[in-house]
Amino acid sequence: MAGRVLINTGEGKGKTTAAIGTALRALGHGQRVVVFQFMKGQIDSGEVAMLERLGAAIHRLGKGFSWTKESWDEDRQLALEGWREAANALQDPTIGLVVLDEINYVIGYGLLDPQTIAQAIQNRPPKMNVILTGRGLHKPLDQLADTITEMLPRKHAFNAGVKAAKGVEF
Repeated sequence: MAGRVLINTGEGKGKTTAAIGTALRALGHGQRVVVFQFMKGQIDSGEVAMLERLGAAIHRLGKGFSWTKESWDEDRQLALEGWREAANALQDPTIGLVVLDEINYVIGYGLLDPQTIAQAIQNRPPKMNVILTGRGLHKPLDQLADTITEMLPRKHAFNAGVKAAKGVEF
């Protein structure tokens, strides 16, 4: 069966969580899983801890989110270094699933070129699945995707002043 490309996007919560659920599924079927977390930084998250325990390779890239920056130079360098690792993984036929978590943000901030990413995904081994997450939908990636899911917020606890909680948001 041919591999698929899935994109989880939108303003709502759950993009990474959905990708991690698919990663758990792949691990349950004995597939090798590699996750690249662009821009997440080093926050201790339950999903990363569990995936590592189950044998997934996790690459935590970037310094974390910041909505206001004076310079994107360091983030650009980290994104390029991370992309080189991800591009190598996208050539490895022993990997069943590659998750490019938050890569849509990286593209949206102009740190990586969507055409370069699309080309690497198109040239991946035929059975490899790829998931891209983060807000924003970028051509030519949307044209390449087999499935695009848009998360829409209806209500969010953060808007009521509720802080992020272990086990729910991280």
